[in-house]
Amino acid sequence: MLGMKRGASSGDAWDEGVVKLLIVEDEKKIAAFVRKGLEAQGFVVEVANHGDEGFLLATTRPYDVAILDIMLPGKDGLSILRNLRDRKSPLPVILLTARSELNERLEGLNLGADDYLTKPFHIEELTARIHAVTRRAAGTSQSILAVADLKMNLLTRKVTRGGPAIELTAREFSLLEHLMRSPGRVLTRVEICERVWDYNFDPGTNLVEVYIQRLRKKVDGDFPKKLIETIRGVGYCIKADA
Repeated sequence: MLGMKRGASSGDAWDEGVVKLLIVEDEKKIAAFVRKGLEAQGFVVEVANHGDEGFLLATTRPYDVAILDIMLPGKDGLSILRNLRDRKSPLPVILLTARSELNERLEGLNLGADDYLTKPFHIEELTARIHAVTRRAAGTSQSILAVADLKMNLLTRKVTRGGPAIELTAREFSLLEHLMRSPGRVLTRVEICERVWDYNFDPGTNLVEVYIQRLRKKVDGDFPKKLIETIRGVGYCIKADA
């Protein structure tokens, strides 16, 4: 074996009803941190540090979700995903990517990934993504985000509200996507800068405000119900109950 580690509560006879996760990540410190955080949330977790081992586990053990880093020794994350889908495996897959890997994220979604998460990330966000893909695996659409009458197709990158398409730049799309992935959750200006722009937050910049204003014009426009909300002194969110 190539260094597979089992979560404390895992084993050959896993309990029914417990969400079982496979993490394929070659950076051992990251893998250990993620495993510890997810086990604290009640998941059963197994970790592989090599792509070949990860693929073997994904095809021989019963997982509910696989979390694959794209850059791996042996089979990379996209190769694992491609081979799983070639085998008609329905295993939900979340890709872990670097922020500069836009083409690989798009390729992953086109290959059949259910979601992706860019590094660095918070365990809480990964947990939310896991719950989302397990719900979708039970019958909900795998590629559509929806809040009220606002819909985003992650595969075609088409955004609509009440029918008409909304034209967004790549950065506007990314900002709206992050808001729509967690309806009702307030994202601070720091979080938005880190996730959408990938640089250390400059408290003097008004970049976030500028892009939020652009989104409001395109998404809310003349609609009577406004979806994008400012929480003064905190940040921004998409209203969950809009």
